[in-house]
Order: sequence, then C-alpha cells, then structure tokens
Amino acid sequence: MIEVAVIEDPAAAEVSLDPIRARLLAELSAEPASAAMLAARVGLARQKVNYHLKALERHGLVELVEERRKGNVNERMMRATAASFVISPVALSAVQPDPGRSPDRLSARWLLAVAARLVRDVGALVTGADRAGKKVATFAIDGEVRFASAADRAAFAEELAGAVTALVSKYHDDQAERGRRHRLVVAVHPSVDKESRP
Repeated sequence: MIEVAVIEDPAAAEVSLDPIRARLLAELSAEPASAAMLAARVGLARQKVNYHLKALERHGLVELVEERRKGNVNERMMRATAASFVISPVALSAVQPDPGRSPDRLSARWLLAVAARLVRDVGALVTGADRAGKKVATFAIDGEVRFASAADRAAFAEELAGAVTALVSKYHDDQAERGRRHRLVVAVHPSVDKESRP
C-alpha cells in the first residue's frame, strides 16, 4: 500500500466521495477486511457492503489481498490501495483553478489556485513515476512562524521575497543545455488549529 494516491479520474473521485464508500476506504486503509467484517463495523448488510466494494475496486481504490474459503463461501480480503487519497483538480478539469487568471500575491483565492496547480502537477508526476517505477525529486519545507504584528508579517513577506528572488537569480540558468525547469511555491497563511478542522 502506498502512502498517498492521487485521484485524477472524475468517476473515481465521485465514487470516493460517497459517504459510505469513504468510510469503507478509511476502514480498509487501517487494515484489510472482508465484506462481512466491514458490514459488522459499519452497520450495513454484507450484500450492500459488497456492492460498494465492487465500485471501489473497479476504480482502483481498493484491491484484493487474499481469497480464502470460509464455510460455503469464498471470503475476499480487501484493502485500500493507499493510506490516504487526494483528489486532483484534473478530476474537475472544466472548472479547475487557474492561477494565471488573476495573479495576486496577497489573495487567499490565488493561493488556493496555486495550491490546486501544485496538487495537479505533483499528482501527475507521482502517477507517472509510479508507472515507470521511479521516484520524483522534490523538496518541501513546512513550518510555522508566529508574528507579533501585521507589520512584522509584511516585513517578513518582503524579506522572504527578496531572499527567494536572490536565490533564483543565483541558480537559474536559462541556457543550461540539459537543465530541467522546477516550479517553486512559497506560501504564508494563518495556521488552522487542529481542533477547528472539520
């Protein structure tokens, strides 16, 4: 099982968002189970659970781990194909955000569009790398900073922009014959307390 899978197919996204199927995915990301075992956990009939499992399996969200005989029936042990899933904006391609439409460094909505592009692009890279049996070279920094005032936050943003611009100027080489472009995203937003998350 991989850590994170990217859902790009609209039909798979729709299947995963059904509340019952999302609950089954959560159960199967924790440990493999059969339809009968899941039925007992989620309070549904085994046949109904089987129906939902088949839909999840058709879209590659769950997979067969083993099949074993239990009494007069074959018990299919299933597991989620990933510990967690991210739905790419590609699944809503007609309405996916485009940061190029209204670039504004200070807009929260523009930041969302940039983040959506990040999910889309890195998701495509991960999917392609998985198919090729390779890894994607990435780097990320995630942290928190507590500002004493709005003025400090603004000063930090200016200084950060200057430092990043200087680094980009130092290492960017448009003439590099075998060079490869990399996207750089730096974001600052208020932290969301764990308790207030849905």
